[in-house]
Amino acid sequence: MGSSECKGSGFLFFCGSDFLIMKTEPIHRTSMWKFKLSAATMTLIPAAVGINYVAKALAEGLKLPVWLGSLGTFLASMLAGPVAGAISGFINNVIYGLTLSPISTVYAITSIGIGIAVGVLHANGWFSSARRVFVSAIIIAFVSAVISTPLNVIFWGGQTGIAWGDSLFAVMVANHAPVWLASFTDEFVLDILDKVCVAYLAFFIYRQLPKRMVHFFSGDK
Repeated sequence: MGSSECKGSGFLFFCGSDFLIMKTEPIHRTSMWKFKLSAATMTLIPAAVGINYVAKALAEGLKLPVWLGSLGTFLASMLAGPVAGAISGFINNVIYGLTLSPISTVYAITSIGIGIAVGVLHANGWFSSARRVFVSAIIIAFVSAVISTPLNVIFWGGQTGIAWGDSLFAVMVANHAPVWLASFTDEFVLDILDKVCVAYLAFFIYRQLPKRMVHFFSGDK
């Protein structure tokens, strides 16, 4: 009978002669940035772009107070790392901008930032529980707002195009708040709602995926 003493090493836990692997395994830091254009990634990236495209078009069509256009980016980053997620987000913004909304192209750089943030957080175990997902969503919302605010100010006078967020912007500007602060607040409030919704959707979908599929993509990193 093996010893009851358990020792941990990385994300492997040894108990006597046996070992257990944690259910949610953070990616090893040396492999997080590895990327190769294999059959797995060539399958994943178009699928992620399609999910982003449909989700964003649906949100715009229904006039929802969120964008939802980063769902595929989240999933790609969680499955194949930050580079795959960043590429998926960038491609989606370009295609969406060329077909439905030219405004979207401007924010391709924001999607790159989101993909990298999701991939890094997931690799470090920040999508392993519902509580950690919420914290991750706030961090990702902050990253998105920091990148998007200068774009909003340069191209749209600081507004986001979402009515209730722009109402907050108008109130702050009317009360003599600096345009940059009003624009950041407008963007950050919207991003919190959007990224919390998307993060939990991605978290739920990821947990339902067959382990074979997860290993198929993660084994590419």
